[in-house]
Amino acid sequence: MMWSFRIGSVFGIPIKLDVTFLLILPIFAYLIGIQVGELVGTLNRELGTEIIDAAAVTSPWWMPWALGLAAALGLFVGVFLHELGHSLVAQRYGFPIDSITLWLLGGIAALSEMPEDWRQEFSIAIAGPVVSVLVGIGSFGLFFATPESLDGARFVLLYLGMLNVVLAVFNMLPAFPMDGGRILRALLARSQPYARATQQAATIGKGFAVVLGLLGLFLFNVVFIALAFFIYIAASSEAQQVTMKAAFQDVTVADIMTPSRDLHTVEPDTTVAELVQRMFTERHTGYPVVEIDGFGNERLIGLVTLSDAREVDPIEREAFTVEDVMTTDLETITPGSDAMTAIERMREHDIGRLLVVDDGDLVGIISRSDLMTAFDIVQQSGGSIDLTSRPRQASQLQQ
Repeated sequence: MMWSFRIGSVFGIPIKLDVTFLLILPIFAYLIGIQVGELVGTLNRELGTEIIDAAAVTSPWWMPWALGLAAALGLFVGVFLHELGHSLVAQRYGFPIDSITLWLLGGIAALSEMPEDWRQEFSIAIAGPVVSVLVGIGSFGLFFATPESLDGARFVLLYLGMLNVVLAVFNMLPAFPMDGGRILRALLARSQPYARATQQAATIGKGFAVVLGLLGLFLFNVVFIALAFFIYIAASSEAQQVTMKAAFQDVTVADIMTPSRDLHTVEPDTTVAELVQRMFTERHTGYPVVEIDGFGNERLIGLVTLSDAREVDPIEREAFTVEDVMTTDLETITPGSDAMTAIERMREHDIGRLLVVDDGDLVGIISRSDLMTAFDIVQQSGGSIDLTSRPRQASQLQQ
C-alpha cells in the first residue's frame, strides 16, 4: 500500500486508508444506488411480503444515492471489523500488527510475522469470517428492531446483513491467500512441513485465481478479474517468501556475503568515467567508497552504484568524481544477521545491496544477486548444504 495515509488507531493498531479506497467508495455507492429499487423488488418477491416499501427508498431522487453511500460505507466498516478480528487474535498470540489498511479490494491486516504454528494460524485465519458472520447477524437483528417507517435504514441494514454473510462465505473458499486458504494451510501443516503446506495451499489458490479470472472475462466482470490477479500474485509471493525462509533457515549474512578481502572498492577522487569503465570491465554495478588515511587504513565513507553514475551526462563524467555522486546515507547490516533479514531490508528500502559492517568496520557486502544465487544452490541441493564450516561455505556460495 504505497499511497496510504493514517486516519487513527484502534487497540494500538494504526488504521490507514489507501488512495484506491477513496476511488472505489463512490463507485460502490453508485453501483448500489442504481440497484436499490431492483434489490428491494427482488427481496419482496423472494420473501413473499412487502418487507420494505420500494417507493420509500427510491424517492425523492437523491434517496437511492444516499442509501448507496451509506451501504458502501457500511460495507467497508464490515471489512474493517473483519480485519480487526484477525488482528486482535494475532495480538493475543504475541504477533504485532503493523497496520490495517482499507483499499481497492477490501482490507489488509499487516502482520509483522506470520505464525508457523498451525493452531495459531487457524485461530487467526478463522477469526475474520467469524466476525463477518457476527456483523451480519447483528445487522439482521437491527433490521428487525428498526421501525417499519424507516425503510431506508432497514434496507441498508438488510443489505449489510446479507453482504457480510456472503463476505464470510467467500473468504472461507480454500484459495490461498484468502482466509480459507490460510485455514487449509494450517490443516495441512499438522502433518507436514510448513513450507510444503504453503506450496500446496498456494497452488490451490492460483488454480482458483485462474478459474475466477476466466469467469470474470466470460462475464465481463472487472471485479472478478482484479480479484483473480490479486489472489494469484499474493499466493505466488507468499509461497516464494515461505520457501525462501525455509531454505535460509540458520543461514547468516556471513555465509553469503562477499568478504572484504574480495571486495572491489573505489576511492572518492576516482572520476565517474573511470568508475563506469571499471563497472564494464569487472562486471560490478556497485562499489563501497573508501578513504585511505596516511597510515594506509581504509575508512568507509559511501557507496556508489551504476544508477548514481548514470545521473551524470557522459560528456561530463571526466569532470565529476565518485565523491560527487556517491550515497552517504548507507544501509548496513551485521554479519551475524540472518539472510531473511537482509532480504526484508532490501525490499523495505528498495535497494540491491547492503554493506556488512562489524564494529564500524566494513567486512563485506551482500547483494540481491548473492541471495538469489545462494537460494538456487540450497534449493537445487535439496537443502542439504552443510553450514557448519561457515567461511568455506561462504566462499562456495559466492561462486
